[in-house]
Amino acid sequence: MTKMVLTGCRIVLDKTIVEHGWLSVDGAHITGVGEGHPPSAAGHGEHWAVIGLAGATLVPGFIDLHGHGGGGRSFQEAHAGAAAAAVGLHRRHGTTSQLASVSTCPPEQMLSAISCLAGAASSGLISGTHLEGPFLSHERRGAHDPNALRTPDPSLMAEFLAAGLGTVRVVTIAPELPGALGLIEMVAAAGVVPAVGHTDATEAEARAGFDAGARLATHLFNGMRPLRHRDPGVVAAAVEDERVFVEVIVDGYHLADSAVRLAHRLVGRDRLVLVTDAMAGAGVGDGRYALGGRVVDVRNGRATLADSSSLAGSTLTMDRALAGAVRAGLSLLDASRAASWVPARVLGLGAGRGTLAPGQRADLVALDQAGRTQAVMLAGEWLLGPDADGQS
Repeated sequence: MTKMVLTGCRIVLDKTIVEHGWLSVDGAHITGVGEGHPPSAAGHGEHWAVIGLAGATLVPGFIDLHGHGGGGRSFQEAHAGAAAAAVGLHRRHGTTSQLASVSTCPPEQMLSAISCLAGAASSGLISGTHLEGPFLSHERRGAHDPNALRTPDPSLMAEFLAAGLGTVRVVTIAPELPGALGLIEMVAAAGVVPAVGHTDATEAEARAGFDAGARLATHLFNGMRPLRHRDPGVVAAAVEDERVFVEVIVDGYHLADSAVRLAHRLVGRDRLVLVTDAMAGAGVGDGRYALGGRVVDVRNGRATLADSSSLAGSTLTMDRALAGAVRAGLSLLDASRAASWVPARVLGLGAGRGTLAPGQRADLVALDQAGRTQAVMLAGEWLLGPDADGQS
């Protein structure tokens, strides 16, 4: 691995932005960050590559907890090539850690996808799997196949977890379903993060789910009982519970900008998570795709079921989600935190990822002045971007 110093760039740190800074990388880790000129050659000798990134903004590599595919391929295909293509698309847009989401479909198909994705996780391609279904509300199913929804079944959940070989990281469950609280407890006891989503739960039912161990709200506001003044439902329960993180999809279709600002104001900078909920059409363009066995049409970047009855994931990438959050009114500091530091904490990745600081794994993204990804580094290796001469 190359020792390198990135210079002349704007750097987004945990609590401040360095306007003219430098960052050094040795092997897979960041070794230093500072303002102004980097240390002299006495500190960084002839074996260090100096790479100029004038005009770029460095942010931590994005961590996406919720995405179904991209680049024309779906994680549900249970095919190593499909997973690699989807991950490749998202890596080119700055996602350095990713969960592969598997949506509701017949159990044998879910088991096949989970087993295939366990191999992708063991190779380091993904960070694990997110199961979005099949234990979801019929009333709030969104794009999920109504014929494949199931009531909570501990035996089936045990099969899912076994097929994942320890790589299932998040499971979304509707807490009001019969037996759901026991299933949430089971998932939590297995070291997996239970999430509440696609749910018609009342406030009391949602609070019971969080008390049982759920620690994440799947795409807040979407796929759940709406917030009403005498029936506040999941939204109120999630934002008031400081143990709970909340996802938001900032693609201009799932949420109004004011809803994004409201969620941020209610939960603060340490509990908001940007996710893509991306499906196969992400990075490809308009056309017809599949999501969990259902037909999805993408028109003008908006993904819906073919009958237009529901949104069906998104065509987002994480760099666009970050830019959308900033346009909605979040500061770059808080939007970056929601794209990196907070999801790292949801997954329990410890102190190694989510910020640009000495000792952190060298996962970073260089954004140009328009907010587009121009370079991506994963564990000290360039996936996209500058060569040793600083050309991108």
